[in-house]
Amino acid sequence: MDYDVKDLGLAKSGALRIEWAARNMPVLKLIRERFAKDKPLKGIRVGCCLHVTTETANLMETLKAGGATVALCASNPLSTQDDVAASLVTNTKIPVFSIKGEDHDTYYRHLHAVLGMKPHITMDDGADLVSALHTTHREQVKGMIGGTEETTTGVIRLRSLAEQKKLLFPVIAVNDACTKHYFDNKYGTGQSSIDGILRATNVLMAGATLVVCGYGQCGRGVAARAQGAGANVIVTEVDPLKALEAVMDGYRVMPIVKAAAQGDIFVTVTGDCAVIDQAAFEKMKDGAIVCNSGHFDVEINLKALKKMSSKVREIRPFVQEYTLKGSGRKINVLGEGRLINLAAAEGHPSMVMDMSFANQALATAFMVDKGRTLEKNVYSMPCEIDQEIARLKLKSMGVEIDTLTAQQKKYLASWEAGT
Repeated sequence: MDYDVKDLGLAKSGALRIEWAARNMPVLKLIRERFAKDKPLKGIRVGCCLHVTTETANLMETLKAGGATVALCASNPLSTQDDVAASLVTNTKIPVFSIKGEDHDTYYRHLHAVLGMKPHITMDDGADLVSALHTTHREQVKGMIGGTEETTTGVIRLRSLAEQKKLLFPVIAVNDACTKHYFDNKYGTGQSSIDGILRATNVLMAGATLVVCGYGQCGRGVAARAQGAGANVIVTEVDPLKALEAVMDGYRVMPIVKAAAQGDIFVTVTGDCAVIDQAAFEKMKDGAIVCNSGHFDVEINLKALKKMSSKVREIRPFVQEYTLKGSGRKINVLGEGRLINLAAAEGHPSMVMDMSFANQALATAFMVDKGRTLEKNVYSMPCEIDQEIARLKLKSMGVEIDTLTAQQKKYLASWEAGT
């Protein structure tokens, strides 16, 4: 078995952490037990490009239990937990190509290694596997069934391909599932981003002014968690509806250049590029902290910041201090502008990833069953799968809900009853 991880000696530690995460992933456990019995993925090769975390390891074990042959690489150079990668190779016999801190060339060498297995289905977190299949590995597309995509950023890329009629196989947008983006994006990103900031800086959140750039589900989560920790929250937006919602939720809303002069901590969660640019850097306070929780490292214009700076140094792990020319003001960038929740912390809590990865597992089984009949397009998760995952999650939490009576079902399906 081919693989490339940092140190297999870390496997024991990784196995214990994977076991700990599994305790808070009851829905995925139920799916794994069903997969082990029914083998819905028998004979299927699944190539995965995901954050290599304890939660991902539980997903890999679920896919393998379902009969799949699996290979895994990282979807971000700083998101790998090296002990988890070692455990997957040693204990689960899954080939992993991932090392925390790997450079650009190594990242793509690992990605190509996963594609070397000639997957029938891709499982992406950012659409890098799909992108490679549409550029450097087009000859492999003929043998494929389809793919799944877990992030907002990746879905944007895929929909762009589909709109241009260039998408070569069907993909399920797992990110569109309510049990994914309503919970993973909001509660997962919210908590883990604040966790990453605190681990990297040990800054006091209470009384600080925190600027959230973007008020999608991720931005809503970051704003709520920051406010809960005592921060004064400012939101920047380009969408008037989201900006209005932020105002109604009690936050101050203003352009980034105005917010730059007031903020102590900045978090980007937009999925776009150059969200924090030179004009904002020029207004920031001495000692401002800047980080990103969007998928790619393009939201903070680090090239512009470096050009403005006379010196750059790592003042503590995951904190690069930029000293600006002339004024001598210092701006601190966390995690090289990459996902702060995975660069400096452990990513989303396993309890919320339970639903996200339940979606991934069931989307893969759905693609095996239906993928060959689908058009080359981006599809939302089937509603019945979404509902089932929510039902199982509630059951695992000991929460009961009402069910519609026959009379209520009839009323909702009729048009006759009026005032």
